[in-house]
Amino acid sequence: MQEAAATAVQHAAESPYGLGPLWAQGDIVARTTLIILVIMSLASWFIIFTKVWDQRKLRNAAAVAESKFWSSGSIKEGIERLPKGDTFRMLAEDGVRAASHHEGRLTDRIDMHEWITMSLQRSSDNVTGSMNSGLAFLASVGSTAPFVGLFGTVWGILNALISIGVAGQASIDKVAGPVGEALIMTAIGLVVAVPAVMGYNWLIQRNKTVVDKVRSFSADLHAYLVSGARVATGNPPAPAAAALKK
Repeated sequence: MQEAAATAVQHAAESPYGLGPLWAQGDIVARTTLIILVIMSLASWFIIFTKVWDQRKLRNAAAVAESKFWSSGSIKEGIERLPKGDTFRMLAEDGVRAASHHEGRLTDRIDMHEWITMSLQRSSDNVTGSMNSGLAFLASVGSTAPFVGLFGTVWGILNALISIGVAGQASIDKVAGPVGEALIMTAIGLVVAVPAVMGYNWLIQRNKTVVDKVRSFSADLHAYLVSGARVATGNPPAPAAAALKK
């Protein structure tokens, strides 16, 4: 029994077909196609992991803003309680800056409400654009990777048929082996494409949830700066409302 197992392992190691022989025996086109698929796969997984990290970081920042910022006695105090570099701190600073600098020739024809709205909208759009960056690449990989793999398969079958024609032999072992080896490229293309498509759809859904938190914060901040009342929770305490109007 041990001898049979050893023989099977040795036969598998010496098999002329598979990913290793495909690389060793492939020409520059086959190797380039395989490298492109590997790069697409690594880049897709990198984007997926980094975007999940960014989304988790922003969700935690939203929880911190909800607990610390809105419990402060003033906008200035709330900003100071948020960590430096925090997305919600940036939004709050932009809103306060817009409210404080609504003056001068360029803004004479824009009322304060619209001026703050444009400033916060611009900041929210920057956050949304940052969260969506890289997702287009995932969509491109999901739609093109199968065709890249198919190209590798077609190229491999073409080379196999040419070799068979030159050798003048068309037995089943001469046809099935090279064709089966060429089909590995199609399988690799699908392995690259499926995670990219699933990751894209998953990240889009998670992005929607995170971006909604940013927009809700912007809306509440806008209401505070304009009227001294938060949309989500109603009127703030009197000291806070007075501080916000300063």
